[in-house]
Amino acid sequence: MNRFSNIDCLIGMAEYEDKHFDLAIVDPPYFEGPNNQGYYNGLGQGKGAAIAPSKDYHVADWEIPDQEYIDELIRCSKNQIIWGINYFNVALPGGRIVWIKAEGGTPFSQADIAYHSFYNRIDTFKCLWAGFWKDKKTNGEIRIHPTQKPVALYKWLLTKYAKQGDLILDTYVGSASSLIACEDMGFEYVGFELDSEYHAAAVKRLENYRKQIKLFTPEELNVK
Repeated sequence: MNRFSNIDCLIGMAEYEDKHFDLAIVDPPYFEGPNNQGYYNGLGQGKGAAIAPSKDYHVADWEIPDQEYIDELIRCSKNQIIWGINYFNVALPGGRIVWIKAEGGTPFSQADIAYHSFYNRIDTFKCLWAGFWKDKKTNGEIRIHPTQKPVALYKWLLTKYAKQGDLILDTYVGSASSLIACEDMGFEYVGFELDSEYHAAAVKRLENYRKQIKLFTPEELNVK
């Protein structure tokens, strides 16, 4: 049965036995909050523009995960996909995933990099996704979180790296894109989100997704 809890992921993972999850797909904070509120706010107006923190943005307690987090993640999952691996001071030799999300004309990174534990190879996926995040849409998805990733990216990850019947873990759920992809593709999951406001927003997004699904028949949803 699916679970999405508003708790610290280290506390949540401790509840599960070794290798309980088939695949962990996680997106931890890339930078520590207090010194990077401007970056996370994503309020830039173009190359070289000043970025000002907004009052409703709360990242002061965000921390880059350390080796303890990585060790616990590997303990309770058989395979892992970890976004932002190039920013972390941890030892994880293995494969890489490059998500190409922009093609110039943006002050933000044009790609994100993830570690994957399956084989020592670089895989790429292209899905353009850049610009404002607060209450804006990108590729038809409302952006509710500054580090939100598209549902299409998670569906690609599940298609390529997971198999039917796998139990998925997400320790930093954020906007719930990963959980929507899991539900859409029939994967059971466990997710954690420490921030209560983002957890509430993610729950609401999940509920809206489920309401939309009920408007269509299975045959309509499977139309190619």
